[in-house]
Amino acid sequence: MSISPADWKGAPAPSAELIEGRFIRLEKLDPARHGDGLWQALEGPGADPKLWDYLPYGPFPERAAFDAWLNNHALNSDPYFFSVIDRASGDVQGILSLMSIVPAQGRIEIGHVTFGAPMQRSPKSTEAVYLLARHSFELGYRRLEWKCNNANARSKYAAERLGFSFEGVFRQHMVVKGQNRDTAWYSILDGEWPTVGAGFEAWLSEGNQAGSGQLKGLAECRRQAL
Repeated sequence: MSISPADWKGAPAPSAELIEGRFIRLEKLDPARHGDGLWQALEGPGADPKLWDYLPYGPFPERAAFDAWLNNHALNSDPYFFSVIDRASGDVQGILSLMSIVPAQGRIEIGHVTFGAPMQRSPKSTEAVYLLARHSFELGYRRLEWKCNNANARSKYAAERLGFSFEGVFRQHMVVKGQNRDTAWYSILDGEWPTVGAGFEAWLSEGNQAGSGQLKGLAECRRQAL
């Protein structure tokens, strides 16, 4: 249910240390505990060569620069970073954040999504976004955002698959790595979350995620939740 502006009191800033899921858990970024695993997942053998193409940093050919990047992230409260831990293996397989946090207005964004190859095209990547989305709306936020380079086809496809609504493109929004970035904006509103969230839950359920893969797609699960 959407929060009436007349009743709006603001939302707290994120402070969670641990968010549990079925396939993964999210732990607040701790470079001392997570650094080795993230280095292997994001820069080790088999790492996705396109991982850093549209991010404002990376790749990191040297571990020292990577560690400095992680340490800087860990000190921030906005963005507020989480490491993604595979529950079956205990491996650290990715990182993402809540960011552009405006508690007084109820706006928050999921960003800095950087998943290692074992997470991509798996329930783990979808669940990571679901857990942060659910957490944001449980905190009382009214608007959850997703933004990406308009040339980033993978991120735009992901946003639409995950249930975000396209809102438009901010032209010449940034200069990133010496190149122009037009930014595509997406959002989920609190009044839309019950349907979007129910779709996530149905897709992630044991009944849908069989050993051989999904039985129904996420969009179908969302339509059935209407």
